[in-house]
Amino acid sequence: MNRIHHRIRYPKLLLLLATIIVAAVLFQESKDYGPLHDFLMSLGYIGTFLGGIFYAYGFTAAPATAVLLVLAKEQCLVLAVLVGGLGAVLSDLLIFSFIRYSFMDEIEELEKEKIVKYIEKEEKIIFGHYYKHIFPALAGFLIASPLPTELGVVMMTSVKEISLKKFTIIAYLLHCLGILAILAIGNLI
Repeated sequence: MNRIHHRIRYPKLLLLLATIIVAAVLFQESKDYGPLHDFLMSLGYIGTFLGGIFYAYGFTAAPATAVLLVLAKEQCLVLAVLVGGLGAVLSDLLIFSFIRYSFMDEIEELEKEKIVKYIEKEEKIIFGHYYKHIFPALAGFLIASPLPTELGVVMMTSVKEISLKKFTIIAYLLHCLGILAILAIGNLI
């Protein structure tokens, strides 16, 4: 067992990637979202909360977005945004804590790799003194959108200065903005 561990340099990161890929493949195979959709509709704001939870994960973001679009016409926009944002930020906190406390050793090792150092050097050359703002902005965009939030959270965890409290506030506001946009579109259609 010890020999295998030495051959695989980033086992936790590879496992995370594998679980995301497996979940995405399994989820794509299931084309019938009807029962889940109907169930969430019957739950009202609890459905919005659950929609927010699923909105935060890349492989469930599309059906969660669809559920939020449908729920938009049946709920108070402000309350739905706050409830959906709460569900999403709870998912982010789980991801953030898991990555920050379980993967930090591998992230620190990964930062020492030549290719990572090269990419960081090139980014600094391309973006100049805006470099420190581009990375968090991209992470924020990923968190707010129905794109893979996990990537944005991983990017945020790598910013060592960000506390759990700051991350929670930022992630909540970003999710509320993203869910507001979705619900506003849902009200228009």
